[in-house]
Amino acid sequence: MGISRQHYSPQGTEKQEPLKQTWDLPPIVEEGLRNPIIKELLKQRGIKTTEEVKKFFFPSLNDLYDPFLMPGMDKAVSRLNQAMGRKENIMVFGDYDVDGTTAVALVYKYLQRFYSNIEYRIPTREDDGYGITMRAVDEFKEAGIDLVIILDCGIKAIDEIAYAKSLGIDFIICDHHVPDSSLPDAAAILNPKLEDSTYPFPHLSGCGVGFKFMQGFTISNGIPQHDLFGMLDLVAVSIAADIVPMIGENRIMAFHGLKRLNTNPNMGLRAIMRICDLIGKEISISDVIFKISPRINASGRMQRGVEAVDLLVSRDFGEALTRAKAIDGYNSDRKELDKQITEEANEIIERISHRLQDRRSMVIYNKDWHQGIIGIVASRLTELYYKPVVVLTLHNGLATGSSRSVQGFDVYKAVEATRDLLENFGGHSYAVGLSMKEENVPEFTRRFEEYVAANILPDQLQPTVTVDADIEFADITPTFIQLLKLFRPYGPSNEKPVFRTKNVTDFGTSRLVGKNDEHIKLDIVDETSGTVMDAIAFNMNEKWDLVHSGRPFTIAYTIVENKHHTARPGTFQLLVKEIESNNR
Repeated sequence: MGISRQHYSPQGTEKQEPLKQTWDLPPIVEEGLRNPIIKELLKQRGIKTTEEVKKFFFPSLNDLYDPFLMPGMDKAVSRLNQAMGRKENIMVFGDYDVDGTTAVALVYKYLQRFYSNIEYRIPTREDDGYGITMRAVDEFKEAGIDLVIILDCGIKAIDEIAYAKSLGIDFIICDHHVPDSSLPDAAAILNPKLEDSTYPFPHLSGCGVGFKFMQGFTISNGIPQHDLFGMLDLVAVSIAADIVPMIGENRIMAFHGLKRLNTNPNMGLRAIMRICDLIGKEISISDVIFKISPRINASGRMQRGVEAVDLLVSRDFGEALTRAKAIDGYNSDRKELDKQITEEANEIIERISHRLQDRRSMVIYNKDWHQGIIGIVASRLTELYYKPVVVLTLHNGLATGSSRSVQGFDVYKAVEATRDLLENFGGHSYAVGLSMKEENVPEFTRRFEEYVAANILPDQLQPTVTVDADIEFADITPTFIQLLKLFRPYGPSNEKPVFRTKNVTDFGTSRLVGKNDEHIKLDIVDETSGTVMDAIAFNMNEKWDLVHSGRPFTIAYTIVENKHHTARPGTFQLLVKEIESNNR
């Protein structure tokens, strides 16, 4: 890994254009706009006027787009209103991952305020597989279901929805996955990625699409939106878990959803927060990604995704806590299985390393692996080997699995190039689910590699740390830290800023820490300020000789709150991303 050329250096000579002021800014922001580092971070995000600064630093629910700008919204709202007026039986159906279960919980819980003939269902990964099935349609018919609201899936269910229509069952599809050229014959389709969509923001999560549907329903019926906005904590969890861009409407919904998580969260989410020891602490997007979301996901991966919805629609905290404890147990089981399968995958890779050495991709197949874990394993292998990875197992007679990609490479297109070999596939540019006949795995492996080798760029196969600005330790003031907090919530397209400081030396008290001395606890100074800075470099013990040599070196890092139990409240430390010799 290396440190790439920074976007900007305060020591440079580039003239900074003043931001055009159109409103009065709070004093701290006024000060920030005089800071060349803050100005450059805003510029990198395309923010050029103070009005844009206002919208970015202080996201407003008033800036959410009119839901009726989304093609199909009129039809969707009209069909839902019709169903409620006729007392039809409504089924809310969704995927078993975090995005799907939060979407189902939001739509079901909100509509239940106004309507009682409504229920929800989540398919099981093991028995039902992804999305809607013919068997599920038959079960809906038997149960007297008239309308299905399907969330975070359904955009490719052409045959299933045609069959449902023949039985008199209508579908409203709320999806955000990439559609094919042919679409299901549904009563309405809401998907901001439709080819002819004019909706201004195409990057919604599946739960985000469900929220916009409920927003359209609310507006059409003259209902105040306050209660709906109170459910944005569920949308924030979906945005964080599904790794959609943290810009536009996603930033607005995540910002206000985090506020809700920190003040009056959903009962089920509060129970998970209790399990994670997050009560009374400021909840960040990182907490959602690494603590809350994995537990919600564990239900669908290890047992039944419907248990996550049961938790998220709970009205009693005691009941919610009991459900959260069960889900936490599933998450512990998931961790053990994840570790086991990752180790087995690495053993396979070592055995065939001579064949993989020159390849730009990796396809691993084991019939006995647990289907609910292979997506996580694919992510871990992608991080470890830094190339597009597909991990497959045998499920219901098909080789079924998940693919993950490296930064900048569209793995959806790579999978799509082999679609004639596949039974089903769907997803995003960085993550795709797929299935095929077992005998097609060798040919899929060959053609997947052929596409990746022809289209991936050399620098996409090398992890690099991209620096946003060169700074000195003297630049890291309390005001600077407060200004950086205004850039939150972080996520894709609004990553946490990475800084570089050159000519750093060990103060003399840096040391190796960790069970196996795998981390470096740094006390360092730069050549200008003389301030001793607290830093941590995880899994970088190979850099110890450089740090301990006394010679100056360069570090790339983010600035984080120091949450160690011995740290003073409000203190921070540098989270080191890379250490390089000044000779490089």
